[in-house]
Amino acid sequence: MKEFWVSSGHHLTRRTPEGALAVTDELLLAYLARPEILPPEEACDAERALHAALTGAPRRPVSPGEIAALADPDARENWEFFVSFRDRLVAAGTVEAAYAGIVRDGAVVPPLFLSQMVHLVLRNALDGCADPYTLRAAELFFRPQKVSTYEGATLLADLELIEEFEGRNAASGPVSPLVGMLGKSAADELDVLDDGNAWTYWSRSDAHTMALPLGSAPKARDGLARAIEAFVSHMHGVSCTVTPMERIEDEAWRWFVGLDADATAIGNRLWRGEPVGYDDQSRVLCLLRLDLAKDAPVEPRVRNAPIWLILAMSPEKVVRMKPQNLVTGLPLARRT
Repeated sequence: MKEFWVSSGHHLTRRTPEGALAVTDELLLAYLARPEILPPEEACDAERALHAALTGAPRRPVSPGEIAALADPDARENWEFFVSFRDRLVAAGTVEAAYAGIVRDGAVVPPLFLSQMVHLVLRNALDGCADPYTLRAAELFFRPQKVSTYEGATLLADLELIEEFEGRNAASGPVSPLVGMLGKSAADELDVLDDGNAWTYWSRSDAHTMALPLGSAPKARDGLARAIEAFVSHMHGVSCTVTPMERIEDEAWRWFVGLDADATAIGNRLWRGEPVGYDDQSRVLCLLRLDLAKDAPVEPRVRNAPIWLILAMSPEKVVRMKPQNLVTGLPLARRT
């Protein structure tokens, strides 16, 4: 089996008999080693002592007094967030259960931690996947993307890399359309995923240096569909089929899920029958139809009806996918 997404940290955990990822001490220690949690040079003795104690016993209870004793108010806030997050992980027992609980409760958790959890969940759900298009499309779940158009193709490139490239080349002018769109370093280092270079994905999956031709390659849209199927099945325990569509072919559509904030806003206007202008229409990147298995516990009013999924970009041409909408937004009856 080919390895991918080593940076997810999946090697720090283990699968439970049910197929979820157990919250291990090694995983908790990895969070304690993050730069957001490591005490800085100017940290007080109390913060250093707290970090050292948790490094030795990552499940050790932390009292409010220990956090109150920290001299820096920003440090106190950081540690309050971390301890609350750590306690949720430990109480849930698995990464999947903790993530579902956080998004359903609307708990305040740093977006970075949520993205890392999704990274782990998808690495587990897609274990054994041999399709680079599916894996690259799945990066949308936890990595914001910059959208651009080149020779009629809609390309999604990793936003963090593009911003890094832009900063590196701020003083140099573009010399070609692709360079003008992505910046010289990006054009030199990024490849557009296709059948000729797909084999290289395995060695660069953690570098995020492949652009996804979402608007022009059926395999890319199919890859996104397969990633959504895997995520929904893994999180809800139900089977589904996701199909890329050119338009919503349902005059009386009963349910939709926006895969990002912009798609949700556009979908809400469509739902209410309000006019949607060209600018909004042009920001819709992908429409998909999700059909749940016949034995899925679907709310009666939506039974046997398709669920429409919308993916869009912001006016700044950025995609920030919200996978939590696939946890809380599907019309599934809650299981006891």
